[in-house]
Amino acid sequence: MTQHRPNTSDYRRLFLERLPLLDVRAPVEFNRGAFPTSCNLPLVNDDERCQIGTRYKESGHQAAVELGHQLVQGEQKEKRLAAWRDFVSRCPHGYLYCFRGGERSHIAQSWLAASGFDYPLVTGGYKAMRTFLLEELQRSVAACQFTVVSGKTGTGKTRFLAQFDHVIDLEKLANHRGSAFGRRMEGQPSQIDFENRLAIALLQACQADSPHVLIEDESKLIGHCYVPDILRDKMARSPVLLLQESLDRRVQTIYEEYIEHNRTEAIARLGAEGNSTFARNLVASLDCLRKRLGGLRHQQLRETMLQALANDDDNISRTLHCRWIRTLLSDYYDPMYEFQLATKKARIVASGDSALLRAAVHARPHFQANACTEEPVQV
Repeated sequence: MTQHRPNTSDYRRLFLERLPLLDVRAPVEFNRGAFPTSCNLPLVNDDERCQIGTRYKESGHQAAVELGHQLVQGEQKEKRLAAWRDFVSRCPHGYLYCFRGGERSHIAQSWLAASGFDYPLVTGGYKAMRTFLLEELQRSVAACQFTVVSGKTGTGKTRFLAQFDHVIDLEKLANHRGSAFGRRMEGQPSQIDFENRLAIALLQACQADSPHVLIEDESKLIGHCYVPDILRDKMARSPVLLLQESLDRRVQTIYEEYIEHNRTEAIARLGAEGNSTFARNLVASLDCLRKRLGGLRHQQLRETMLQALANDDDNISRTLHCRWIRTLLSDYYDPMYEFQLATKKARIVASGDSALLRAAVHARPHFQANACTEEPVQV
């Protein structure tokens, strides 16, 4: 028998310490929303859950419970219990939960106890933890002091953020690079999962004595993930660091991240099919901009892209890719960014390339909101 630990309602500790969580809800519930450290090992699967729900509506609670025990018994029960025991053995400091911390949690807990594993549950379950994170998101945004890292497409804002500790990387949380070409092979989290990840990241960032956080400038949508209004409103009032790089450097960065990295990622995930999948995704991303680019300009860029994808000579392919990237940056993304920058100029507190801005952050890490009225530091 494992050492006894009490059930918990200390949701803050669960998330700050990144404790493992055994989610015994059905897969359909887990896919709607869960937590970064949770593992879904359900008590009942989706079909069984549907049958039990129908029985509950027709015949009441007791009849539904009896059906549940009929559906999960013998070999099926032992298989699920074995998966839980394996999780408990690997994660002895974790907790289990269901939707409300009710019957499913207690059944899982009792089955584990009967087989020699004393494992605590989360009081209130998923619903209570989700409510805590939504409330904490509001508190954390109010408590944190943000400095927004802005800059044209390709300046390497995400790379810049990676050099610091107290950072909210929205693109990482959304698993998307934030442009028409930003889709990742693994896909994006649900909106609920994105909000949960964001709330946890903010909760952890706000533990510092002086909760100052660097955050990348983002639009309201990162792929299909919506940045909460309360955070966007706070960012819109926060000081701005303007990251500036040459067009040549930006073309190189875009090529590395959107061509080299994405192709490597696709091949690693899909094997022989990866290269063709990467190519289809790249063309599809450009096609999403057709109306904004205009028919002729879109067609010209598309033809160059297709030539680059079809060419077996790495040097020629690279040159062709960099050609359409340069045109897209200078003719499409840059004018759009210049328009947006006009609304941020009064909040810029420092500007320069990555090395110079890094020095500015270390020299003056806590940019105050009232510093936005000063002249920007040209570092």
